[in-house]
Amino acid sequence: MPEHRIGSREEWQAAREELARLEAEQARREEEIKAKRRDLPWVPVDKEYQLDTGTGKKTLAELFDGRSQLLAYNIMFGPDYTLGACPGCTGLADGLDGTVVHLNHRDVTLICLSRAPVERLTAYKQRMGWQFPYVSTYGSDFAFDFGLAMTEEQAQRIAEVKEMIDNPPGWLQEWSHQIGAELKDGLRENPSWIAFALEDGTVYHTYTVAAPDPFVAPYFSSLLDRTPKAQPAEPRSWRKDEYPD
Repeated sequence: MPEHRIGSREEWQAAREELARLEAEQARREEEIKAKRRDLPWVPVDKEYQLDTGTGKKTLAELFDGRSQLLAYNIMFGPDYTLGACPGCTGLADGLDGTVVHLNHRDVTLICLSRAPVERLTAYKQRMGWQFPYVSTYGSDFAFDFGLAMTEEQAQRIAEVKEMIDNPPGWLQEWSHQIGAELKDGLRENPSWIAFALEDGTVYHTYTVAAPDPFVAPYFSSLLDRTPKAQPAEPRSWRKDEYPD
């Protein structure tokens, strides 16, 4: 006998209709938020950045690849990570390849970013079987200028980060081993989505969102939200080629 509450079809239907009202309310709220997101002011990017790609250095404008919008996911993979990118970020990136063609046909270029050197990104991309462009911000101020990474001093000034470094829970200690870096270095990377627009030769920063926002989570997390059983509260993740089974 399952531990969950058991009911009749009529009880299920009544509860589902009540939930549907809540979901419809949430959907209306999401439309309001979407409009406010699009209404954010665009900020011109005056600084010139040279970022490393698999085909050489490119400016931020060149990363648009002929389109007018650029959407980038910043994967936690810092220069100090010796065993690969964050497993959770990796899980998110696993779901991106299928969306690239659809975004490209809607005037959006999709890429991923990390601070590790491009040679290590290329090797990791090959290991994971990814096809999307993976760009290194190594040796550039880009990640720091846009809040995608912190200096060690900045990290120490954030009470929540300092507490995680000084008194890490078990899952975070395990994560540190998975990436092959000390927490004081590993937690300086900020998993984020960042968006830019290109108009009349000028690049504009339009939007950033960072964890723990639900948007900065693997797509399969939203699928799990629709399954009958809740997932463990602790955010343990594995790369697809490292599951313990």
